[in-house]
Amino acid sequence: MRPHGIASNPALGDITPAVLAIGRPDFPNILIDTLRRQAGVGHCMVFALTRAGEASCLLDAGNIPIGGDLGAAYAGQFHESDPNRDALFEGEGSAPIVLPSFAPRMYGARYRKIFFADSGIVDKCATAIWVDDTCFYVNFYRIVAQGRFSDAQLARLQTIAPAIGASVARHFQQATTAAPDQTLAALFATRAPLATLTPREREVCRRILLGFSSEAISQSLGISLHSTLTYRKRAYERLGISSQNELFSIVLRLLSGSRSLN
Repeated sequence: MRPHGIASNPALGDITPAVLAIGRPDFPNILIDTLRRQAGVGHCMVFALTRAGEASCLLDAGNIPIGGDLGAAYAGQFHESDPNRDALFEGEGSAPIVLPSFAPRMYGARYRKIFFADSGIVDKCATAIWVDDTCFYVNFYRIVAQGRFSDAQLARLQTIAPAIGASVARHFQQATTAAPDQTLAALFATRAPLATLTPREREVCRRILLGFSSEAISQSLGISLHSTLTYRKRAYERLGISSQNELFSIVLRLLSGSRSLN
């Protein structure tokens, strides 16, 4: 299913590199390069939120060293206290959503400390789009060294955000539909480096790729949340990666190099 907004959005020509990278392992890097060039974005994070209350971090790219930790924290519990949550779910539908301008007072003290003070984030802009039961929530950040977005940069983001959101949604839809569980099982059983993982590490990683939250993985496998996080950490170490989007990249690379598995 193709999200609305890609073909007709006049900003498409300005984000062509990101659109052309949809479905490719280098999509996260090309996306952040495009955002830096177009609107001075320092970091981008993408979350998937569902009506059932699940959340997962799909993409973490840019200049925030602890971005992966922030993504895990948000998906783990802080998505429930995001002041934009009501706007996201009230805006459910096929049209792109552009969230209100950033204001620190919108956030609770603990949220501000973890996601802004500790990380050095000084400004944020966001967009979102619903596709079926999933909201793809795309966040754009700037850190202390960059300063806040200028009026011109914010205006630029307002223009390109709907097309960026639709492109992100399509990218992760392709990653999911191109690799259903049976295909993932075959990849993890036969293809390096995925085949080097232990059986439990494979089960955890497969569910990460299918969009399960850490809590949902724990419930599915009948193990504790601590065990799920431990298996994920060990798997990432074994694969030489540190984030979920790198795991997606491995799978996309293997799929593109072995069409018989599609």
